[in-house]
Amino acid sequence: MEHLPVEVIGNILSRLGAARDVVIASATCRKWREAWRIHLHTLSFNSNDWPVYHELTTSRLEILITQTIFQTTGLQSLSIIMDDVDKFSAAPVIAWLMYTRESLRQLHYNVRTSPTINIIEKCGRQKLEVLNLSHNTITGVEPSYQRFPSLRSLSLSHISISALDLSYLLTACPKVEILTLLSLDIAMSDAQASMELNSPSLKDLSVEAISLEKFMLEADGLEKLQLKDCTLEVFELIGKGTLKLLKIDDVSVIHLDIGENTENLEVVDVSNFTIMWAKFHNMISKASKLRGLRLWGVVFDDEDEVVDMETISVCFPQLTHLSLCYDLKEASLQYSLQRSFELKNVIMLELGWTVITDLFSQWVAGLLERCPHLRKLIINGVVSEAKSHEECQVLASFTTSMVGLMRKYLHVDVQFEYE
Repeated sequence: MEHLPVEVIGNILSRLGAARDVVIASATCRKWREAWRIHLHTLSFNSNDWPVYHELTTSRLEILITQTIFQTTGLQSLSIIMDDVDKFSAAPVIAWLMYTRESLRQLHYNVRTSPTINIIEKCGRQKLEVLNLSHNTITGVEPSYQRFPSLRSLSLSHISISALDLSYLLTACPKVEILTLLSLDIAMSDAQASMELNSPSLKDLSVEAISLEKFMLEADGLEKLQLKDCTLEVFELIGKGTLKLLKIDDVSVIHLDIGENTENLEVVDVSNFTIMWAKFHNMISKASKLRGLRLWGVVFDDEDEVVDMETISVCFPQLTHLSLCYDLKEASLQYSLQRSFELKNVIMLELGWTVITDLFSQWVAGLLERCPHLRKLIINGVVSEAKSHEECQVLASFTTSMVGLMRKYLHVDVQFEYE
């Protein structure tokens, strides 16, 4: 160990990450203390790393963090995640940001300040590549110049910001590729609760727990779009057909538009969502490269609607993973299984129920017949604790039918997951 270069020791300390571990390790000898001061590039203060953090007063914690940071000279990654702290004083927070602003490439910060300060005004801008902010306020963003020329990942969680400032902030990040928006308190400049964002560099957008009338995004290079727990009247994506992944979970939206060019879509994952099948299918029907389709816990806007499996087999010839869970209707099921179709490339089939009926067994058997190259079948079911005699009989009948199917399809790996 004594022959290790001080730069290597600095890398070792940086991999420890947690401030407590770094301080203890650096006390080994003079050489390790030197590595801490000069070559440490990653430092993390997380309330889950050390129980003593929970016992310290806020002022004592501020002093501890200040002393630790000020003994370094070239921090590139700083993480301050203190879930138990209500608010830090503004002065030490400003001091931490100003001290590290020339070298910092990653900043993760989740503590409120008193009085409130604008974090993005204080942190280093030229080198910052990752910015993860929570429980803060962002105001007064100026669109006149590029503030963060190197920023590639921006995450805002429980942030108070106006729609206009968010738009300006995104414009001020010309290289941003990943944007995460979680439970934002969005202030609107007029009565209409709409937001318009534009980013030619954006590739990955994740939006969660946000309510808006209208959300418009212009992103020519977007590849991943994930919406979760959102209430929107209109969501519109304006792009150039680069989208590869679309994931929607527990979203209420009246009008959803991801553009006409969906040829590059590879994965569509929709759960806990009300759909008009004809309209939804039309939206993704050009996705000839689709490999994964998941419709889980979906509800049809029209009771007579049905997922047309024949259409799926024709439109998505490269489909390999198929997951389906929705209420089965006898008429629609018979209609679907009477059609002539084959899912030639499907190797993984996942089927689920919320309320089991005899129709489920027919559904499983019918789809198995039409997946000649299937390798794995996953059955997901909800089994109530207080089962009626009828429910027990249906479950027993299903189990019997599955035993028969497993004997017929010995090459298929069958897995059951009940809750």
